[in-house]
Amino acid sequence: MNRPLLRCISSRLSSSKGSSVFLAGAPTAYRLPATTAAAAAAAASAAPRCNDNSRLPIRRPFSTSAARAMAASYTPSPVLQVPRVTIACVQLASGADKTANLEHAAEQVRRAASSTGAKIVVLPECFNSPYGTSFFPTYAEELGPSVSSSPSSPPPPPPVDRAPSYHALAAMARDNGVFLVGGSIPERDGDALYNTSLTFGPDGALLAAHRKVHLFDIDIPGKITFRESEVLTAGDALTLVDLPGYGTIAVAICYDVRFPELATVAARRGAFALVYPGAFNLTTGALHWELLARARAVDNQIYVAVCSPARDMDAGYHAWGHSMVVSPMAKILAEAQETEAIISAELVSDEIEEARKNIPLRTQRRFDVYPDVAQKKQ
Repeated sequence: MNRPLLRCISSRLSSSKGSSVFLAGAPTAYRLPATTAAAAAAAASAAPRCNDNSRLPIRRPFSTSAARAMAASYTPSPVLQVPRVTIACVQLASGADKTANLEHAAEQVRRAASSTGAKIVVLPECFNSPYGTSFFPTYAEELGPSVSSSPSSPPPPPPVDRAPSYHALAAMARDNGVFLVGGSIPERDGDALYNTSLTFGPDGALLAAHRKVHLFDIDIPGKITFRESEVLTAGDALTLVDLPGYGTIAVAICYDVRFPELATVAARRGAFALVYPGAFNLTTGALHWELLARARAVDNQIYVAVCSPARDMDAGYHAWGHSMVVSPMAKILAEAQETEAIISAELVSDEIEEARKNIPLRTQRRFDVYPDVAQKKQ
């Protein structure tokens, strides 16, 4: 700090008989201790007096009352409507035989429900087929208007011969009395192919369908190149799923987890958990799988579940595995290794509320600074 500016600050402190100043670029008042203020005045006494008409840039303190009201208004409390509920992730391997894949998934869902008492069960991405752009067209199913209709007037399910995975998932949910996030399957809609996750209720009714919003297009030289966009079309909607009696979850798929905006909007709209069927590879999985799951949890102070296929080194695509459930404070509650496994964890309503009480991000958000990232494309 130069001497003339220091002299101006000290003179303003003397004239106002206070010890707080607002400096340009500082978000709040900076309070100088009395001894420091006195020393500053003494050190600046030899400097030229500042012009009486000069004005230091002043930053007004931010009034948080309006922002707090706005920030707190979007989330109901409690977001999880029961004291606790168990979620299970089924990490399984899939081969080329779709019928065998569906039968294996059904058996593992049954085991998950009976052994853990889970009310929410999650399957991996592309659980009914091998994962790869060459497989999507072959294994795609025609789900028809079932995935885009209004819940108040659902159409009949698609024919079994065109959508065997749809009917298998509905039966898994109904037979075990669970909410089933059915991983994802390739979907054909006219000329377009999607990577689609279906969620069913305990009665076997379809609750929601999520089409993967962010397609997995990456190129890491010497490691992996993959472009889902060569065959897939991106979805265009956030998917919130109402689980009657429990609350709301958000469902997204794999690469979607890299985009915090999707998760933040879901949390602001009252989701108690973010559920991501995914299939990270050995390169990105080792670096980012756990990191992203924990980041989305601590960003939004809700639970996160990520469910991967088991690793099969004889397959064309090598999944990372390590399905996990993460707490609102980013603690890993349960984690698989790379082989087939069933993991489970309790989601506790009080833990969400406690995290948000102790670190009150909802009432500290500065919407005056970042009203919404969607308003500007950068």
